[in-house]
Amino acid sequence: MRVFVTGATGFVGRQIVQQLLDNQHTVRALVRGPDAFPPQPDLETVVGDVTSAESLTDLLSGCEAVIHLVGIIREFGGRDITFERLHTLATGNIVAAAQAQGVQRYIQMSANGTRANAVSRYHQTKWAAEEIVRGSQLDWTIFRPSLIYGPNDEFVNMLAGLIRRLPVVPVMGDGTYRLQPVHVRDVARSFVTALAMPQSVSQTYSCCGIQAFSYDQLLDQIGQALGLTRVRKIHQPLALMKPVVGLLQSCPLFPMTSDQLQMLLEGNICTDNNWAETFQLEQPEFSAGIAEYL
Repeated sequence: MRVFVTGATGFVGRQIVQQLLDNQHTVRALVRGPDAFPPQPDLETVVGDVTSAESLTDLLSGCEAVIHLVGIIREFGGRDITFERLHTLATGNIVAAAQAQGVQRYIQMSANGTRANAVSRYHQTKWAAEEIVRGSQLDWTIFRPSLIYGPNDEFVNMLAGLIRRLPVVPVMGDGTYRLQPVHVRDVARSFVTALAMPQSVSQTYSCCGIQAFSYDQLLDQIGQALGLTRVRKIHQPLALMKPVVGLLQSCPLFPMTSDQLQMLLEGNICTDNNWAETFQLEQPEFSAGIAEYL
């Protein structure tokens, strides 16, 4: 199957591209520059922009499926990098291009916590993107992963860096909010498997790992992988930190936005995690997963 992949150069995208190739699919990867991937059989790169509808339609010619992965976790309005453009507008453009070219199979990357009454703008725009997909005539599947980890991830590697460098790790609030990280390899495998799985059409899957942790426990798990017996923490009062984050979030070097803080405090766990059984995944424990690369 010839599969058109957006977001192919990202953390999850590279894993999906490789698994597609390993499963004898042909990949056409949408990239921003011609040198995004080294030359290899069955992988074609095309330069384009998901926010430019007119640049997309011809690029999907001859493809049989689309995997749409483009998304951002933080906005930079001065550079026109916004949730509305990269989540909602981009999805509308890709869906329209797929329908124009008669590409029927479509798989969308969303996010756990996406819902109609979401508080964060991140989840609101993810929901708007999902609504576009659900309103299309495509044979669609939507995946909503929780926190994705694995080699070259940002979140776990960032926390590991803090634990290595700092004698005491700062924690927003009481650290009891819960996360259920999922390995990138399993997320990618489910995307690739779904291509030839008719029962996944018109389905939305929440994707979480087999263990949930409080944020404090997550830090301890990472610390143990680094050979530490204890991770010392200092809990920052939310009454103090919320206005600080709101004030400093416009600075690109500041590591958090109010939207990200809102999502962190909400937690990120799955109430329905039949996804792993549906796709016959043998998920690792978190400690084993991070031991692969920390």
